[in-house]
Amino acid sequence: MKKPVTLFLLALGWVGTAQAQAVPAVAPADTAYWRTSLKAGVNLNEAVISDNWKGGGATSLGLSTLFNGQAHYQREKRSWDNEADFLYAGQYTRGQGYRKTNDRLWLDTKYGHALTPKWALFGSLNLLSQFAPGYDYSGEVPRLVSSFLAPAYLTNAYGIDFHPNKRFSLRLSPFAPRLTLVRGLARFQTLPTDVVYGVNPGHHTRWEVLAAQVLATLDQPLGPSANFKARYLLFTNYGAFRLRDVNQRLDVTLTAKVYGLLSVNFQSTLLYQYDQDPGIQFSQGLGLGLLLTRQKPVVVPK
Repeated sequence: MKKPVTLFLLALGWVGTAQAQAVPAVAPADTAYWRTSLKAGVNLNEAVISDNWKGGGATSLGLSTLFNGQAHYQREKRSWDNEADFLYAGQYTRGQGYRKTNDRLWLDTKYGHALTPKWALFGSLNLLSQFAPGYDYSGEVPRLVSSFLAPAYLTNAYGIDFHPNKRFSLRLSPFAPRLTLVRGLARFQTLPTDVVYGVNPGHHTRWEVLAAQVLATLDQPLGPSANFKARYLLFTNYGAFRLRDVNQRLDVTLTAKVYGLLSVNFQSTLLYQYDQDPGIQFSQGLGLGLLLTRQKPVVVPK
């Protein structure tokens, strides 16, 4: 009698174990739908030249930092994409002192509702500005030309988003109101009648309600240790639709790890904005330093 009972209990245990193995584990809510990434780096360049060096030049020390953090949420047809992209660089040169060489503050958030796997309706809010004061050194005395939130561009865009893959995105926004902010406008005026970054005297802000924006981003890996990132931004006001008033900006960053945390990075910005300057503005930087990257892939519960 004991033998059949024992076999029966063993059979029940085997069935229970099989059922437990067949039930999939429940993934945690919310956080399972997130994809995050982090990139932070510090670069240093220096040149030491003696006072009697007949080849000319001056001792200099340069430091640049970069930070890019992203958080993307995807669940069924809903998506929420966030990015913080910061860059700052400066250099000390003997005989000239410290001068800023690069500065960027970019914050962007976008909510989307998918129409198809590659197309979605979206609403977004982004801020473009800088961290530190900027000076024009062309005259005998440095002249303050920009500062934190001077200027700053806050754009609220609505439209359609084309994203054929996770690396490329194109936002077309036929309605993109923009607020231009110049904090402490009088600091940048030579005359009381001067218009600064499109903001009229006696004001600190400028609204452009009837406007359009195009934003294209590419985040392309180049093998296991290199990455190419580009962001193109176009903005135009319907009320003053002239070719010269079409603002365009292209930011490019190329990073490549050499060994471990050691990396080489290249940043470049090409800017055309008539209310800043009638010409094309350009900046670039190349550095060797440390780069830390972290990435968490999406885990979608079944």
